[in-house]
Amino acid sequence: MRLLRTLLYVPGNRPNMLAKAPTLGADALILDLEDSVPVPEKETARALVAEMLPQIVGEGRTVFVRVNPPSSPFCPEDIAAVVQPGLAGLCLPKVQDVDSLRAVIAWLAEAERAQGLLPLSILATVETALGILNAYAIAAADPRVVGLIFGGEDLALDAQLVRTEEATELLVARQMVALAARAAGIQPVDMVYPRLDDEAGLVKNTLAGRQMGYRAKQVIHPRQVPVVNRLLSPSDEEVAEARRILAAFAEAEREGRGAIALDGKMVDRPIVERARRLLELLEQGGGSWAQSAE
Repeated sequence: MRLLRTLLYVPGNRPNMLAKAPTLGADALILDLEDSVPVPEKETARALVAEMLPQIVGEGRTVFVRVNPPSSPFCPEDIAAVVQPGLAGLCLPKVQDVDSLRAVIAWLAEAERAQGLLPLSILATVETALGILNAYAIAAADPRVVGLIFGGEDLALDAQLVRTEEATELLVARQMVALAARAAGIQPVDMVYPRLDDEAGLVKNTLAGRQMGYRAKQVIHPRQVPVVNRLLSPSDEEVAEARRILAAFAEAEREGRGAIALDGKMVDRPIVERARRLLELLEQGGGSWAQSAE
């Protein structure tokens, strides 16, 4: 799966928002049947999402559906209804252990066979104390799992944490999820920032996640999309510096030197590898991810 900077949640019971979602600039859409849909509207939302999916998917769009949790009676019916051609996969909330994940995979495989589809992807959300402690096992459980999402708000509720603006109470769990995903070779997806009118807070929260290794983030409102896309894209300055490092190191290698000094700083292989990965990141975005493009 290509790298996704922004994953925008779209309520599955709002036809106007579903119709508008593909125009909002997010790298991926998550059509939601879980938290944003009241229980009395679950069945209506499921039918609406299933009906509108073909037009939302369009040409090459990355679209997931967040079904209800594995423990919910709605989950198997959600999967049977929304699995259809063009869907990238499921966003699965409240994954606590490998057994519950495998139960969902069995339901998903049945729906895929009915539709004649190849295996779809899963974004597994860990948002309980038990889920955090099992994060690596969940991330590495099956090739379908391509992303591990950190659910900070639900974790705070489950673990009885006192939420603060700085989110220091979530620091350990947030880092654990990023490390678990990286260890499993999949994409970590950062927490939601819930304050819609606080762009400065969104910037601070996004940059903190980027420092922890997150290059993807959940967003809950269209106005958050361009901000997060910009912050999680390589900047023009970063790209230029990476190219300088690689050029200087290539010249040093030709001369038989394993390390060089650039602008008074030692440049060895870990620094070179970071520069190479940053340019690979840019290529994944089709070359359009430098901040000046936003």
